[in-house]
Amino acid sequence: MTISDLTDQQLAAQPAAYWTGMAYEALIAFTRARQAEHGYTQPQFWLLRNLSDKDLSPDGQGRTVAALREAMRSYLRPEDDLESESKVLLERGWLARDDEGRLWITEAGETARVDLGKHTPAIRDAIHDGIDDADYVTTLKVLGQMMQNVQGHLPR
Repeated sequence: MTISDLTDQQLAAQPAAYWTGMAYEALIAFTRARQAEHGYTQPQFWLLRNLSDKDLSPDGQGRTVAALREAMRSYLRPEDDLESESKVLLERGWLARDDEGRLWITEAGETARVDLGKHTPAIRDAIHDGIDDADYVTTLKVLGQMMQNVQGHLPR
């Protein structure tokens, strides 16, 4: 069953968690496939971003894999192995590891981060094809309201 198979009345009765889960899996798979076509993985890009003082790093300091995993805990997937991914970036010369086990982005890594980031708009454009920005914003607002509606009712 796809969404287009359902009437508006049927859609209104559908469980949001099912469809948001399906959307999440499809969007992640699509994004990761596009990144793989360009020779990198999403976790590799996140490592570079989280180590760059020109991006997500608050201080530009080196971090251990454990500290990076903690920084990325809200978006890492269970199968994401930051140790293995960092080894690939070390081999490419995009990261360096100090004597204390901290990873640091190199100049080549910073160049790669910028270059890899240039693919992001095309990925976003493909995902948003045929979707008006106003509809997208409305969708996010609806999802935000749903999250707000249940936050006070979460099990502790």
